[in-house]
Amino acid sequence: METNDIEWRTWPGLTDYPGTLANMEERAAAIHRGEARECVWLLEHPPLYTAGTSAAPEELISAERFPVYTAGRGGRYTYHGPGQRVVYVMLDLSKRGRDVRHFVHSLEAWVIASLAELGVEARRAEGRIGIWADDGDSEAKIGAIGVRIRRWVSFHGFALNVAPDLAHFDGIIPCGIAEYPVTSLAKLGLETSMEAVDAAIHVQFPAFLELLETPETKD
Repeated sequence: METNDIEWRTWPGLTDYPGTLANMEERAAAIHRGEARECVWLLEHPPLYTAGTSAAPEELISAERFPVYTAGRGGRYTYHGPGQRVVYVMLDLSKRGRDVRHFVHSLEAWVIASLAELGVEARRAEGRIGIWADDGDSEAKIGAIGVRIRRWVSFHGFALNVAPDLAHFDGIIPCGIAEYPVTSLAKLGLETSMEAVDAAIHVQFPAFLELLETPETKD
């Protein structure tokens, strides 16, 4: 699958969230106008909470703990912070079937395949959003997905817990799911670098595009 026309951006350090959101919206609009290339943007944020369009006020437990931002993406409350790889995916879906459900399903498959590349068996869970892995005797959420589509251009994307401070999730009910914990590659015993995680994400990107652009794979 040809990926040369899609820009990959990896930003070091911790990237301001409001500026990132404005940058994404500008880039998505430019992609729609045909004035910019599609883009995958990998970064980390300082500790913060974001509220999706379905966020319920009672799911924000500690509003004073970190800044809280309205994200405009689908989903509920989530956490971003150091040690978490955030991947923003800005693609023109008007060229890829205009099927939001299939796009999300393909994103999930990309995260699962990237984790497999790192030696972690992960999966979807019936009735629960996100990406899940076994952590001891429990299932735990290791990846979150939240997207927005505007004029058939996607933005936002997914977040993968590499080695964040998991206690930071205590200020919210992550994605509205209180019955299950969150986990990370580090908590599962996999000590790996962010560069290795990025490499796994990148190597599985062509398969993601192929799945996304293959109508017969739709449920």
